[in-house]
Amino acid sequence: MDYVPHTPDDQKEMMRAIGIESMEALFADIPETYRIKGLLELPAPLAEQEIWEHMSRLAARNRLPGATLAGAGAYHHYIPAVVSHVLARSEFYTAYTPYQAEISQGILQAIYEYQTMITRLTATGVANASMYDGATAMAEAAVLAAKSLGRDRLIMARSVHPEYRKVVKTYAWANGYECVEIPFNAAGQVEGEALWGLLDGRSAAVLVQSPNFFGVIEDIRPLADLAHGQGALLVAGFTDPTSLGILKPAGDAGADFVVGEGQGFGNPMSYGGPYLGILASTDAFMRKIPGRLVGATVDRDGQRGYVLTLQTREQHIRREKATSNICSNEALCMLAAAVYLASLGKNLGRLAALNVWKAHYLKETLSALPGWKPLFTGPVYNEFALACPDAKEANRRLEKAGYTGGYDLAGEYPELAGGILFCATEMLRREDMDNVGSLLK
Repeated sequence: MDYVPHTPDDQKEMMRAIGIESMEALFADIPETYRIKGLLELPAPLAEQEIWEHMSRLAARNRLPGATLAGAGAYHHYIPAVVSHVLARSEFYTAYTPYQAEISQGILQAIYEYQTMITRLTATGVANASMYDGATAMAEAAVLAAKSLGRDRLIMARSVHPEYRKVVKTYAWANGYECVEIPFNAAGQVEGEALWGLLDGRSAAVLVQSPNFFGVIEDIRPLADLAHGQGALLVAGFTDPTSLGILKPAGDAGADFVVGEGQGFGNPMSYGGPYLGILASTDAFMRKIPGRLVGATVDRDGQRGYVLTLQTREQHIRREKATSNICSNEALCMLAAAVYLASLGKNLGRLAALNVWKAHYLKETLSALPGWKPLFTGPVYNEFALACPDAKEANRRLEKAGYTGGYDLAGEYPELAGGILFCATEMLRREDMDNVGSLLK
């Protein structure tokens, strides 16, 4: 369809309807200083061949991650070729709204299979497929907990990813909830006594992460018991989803919600998105969790089929009773995760073990350097934080040698200035780790 802009007569009619004399009046609240006068100073148009050459030159400036030591919420994992092959099929790639059961059986089945995989990995009753990313998944779970209990206080671990904490605090502010933080201890884990001191009858949810932002693994069961003892719920997050292949599921440890970032399941880092928020819960919240749930049924001929069973979004029947206003569909990222998990199968556990082994090898290599030592004593998955003589100089040396350095903790954690968060996945070779040790010696 051709795009036909409004005619001058259309514009005059609309201006009369809203009571303004000119189009400029629409922008009266914007200071004159910031208004553009005349045409933009853009370069002259190019021919198709020239555009192709120009874009090729720009693309050549991108540096693909080779050996990267960075994690902090985005993880460099190998993506099997089958993932992109299935993902690029036109039946999936163009299915923006996979609601109509009569024409979308393929994508509905994929969502159903994905939900099943996530509930098994997290030991929960139900999982959805439509959160933007890990941060919004945690925030949505927190708000849902508060609304369900009629309470107005959220207690969040300071060891939760800084970006997750910012999003949760924004959601809390918008809903009129109080959000307080629990400090971490020498192990890099939640300070249990501090949590006990904060819990009261106003507490709706305790928000933790395991592995947390420092890569440290939390003991979920005692935290869940503390929360439940005061009638609150426990939201257990994770950073890298591949950790689900080796750690005890948070659902088995008493978590009411399990949330996190699904990027590590077959989705590239891609400068930060689009990503896949994982949100799973006990059956008690089946009719309240945001997003969409696909169920299996049979048609009139007894053939198995898949349908959109529950959808609590405000665009649908729930309206003002909706628990969320998230509306974008993350089904393509979900499909990548489903294909990735199907291709790995039980080998997800072996992959997770490889991440643990490599992280510990790199940690031991760097901890042996003069002036380097672990910041925390707790067990880690594939990330760890180290104190070093000069974080900026360390990353400068790594970048000069072609490596992506670690995450400098000083920005978000001033009390950990001089500390770097390193990550080692299956993509990091032993010779790279030995070379990094030599570079930083």
